[in-house]
Amino acid sequence: MPEKAPIKTFSDLEVYQSSHNLAMKIFVLTKIFPVEERYSLTDQIRRSSRSVAANIAEGWGKRIFPLQFKKHLVDSLGSLEETKSWLKFSKDCDYLQSADYEELFSAYDNLGGKIWKLHEVWKS
Repeated sequence: MPEKAPIKTFSDLEVYQSSHNLAMKIFVLTKIFPVEERYSLTDQIRRSSRSVAANIAEGWGKRIFPLQFKKHLVDSLGSLEETKSWLKFSKDCDYLQSADYEELFSAYDNLGGKIWKLHEVWKS
């Protein structure tokens, strides 16, 4: 089994990579949302999805203080749950197809588990 490359930057974290990729999927999917949602639903779901990744990155920058890193992972989980709520609104308003909703919701559930696992194992 090949060795994993050492983690040197936040970009090397699997949870960061996944959260960034999911935020980009949401960005693409929301391009077709109605213009009247531009400053509400579209803006909110884009902001919360990006916040998942941004909190991981910010926490990584503070990782020499383990509790600070863990706090940012918890903040990331909060943004993740907010994103899931906006996804549900998007589906219920018929802006998001059920298949896209299910794929994203499942991916965010999976990511949430990984972020929580990282939180649990990070040295404190």
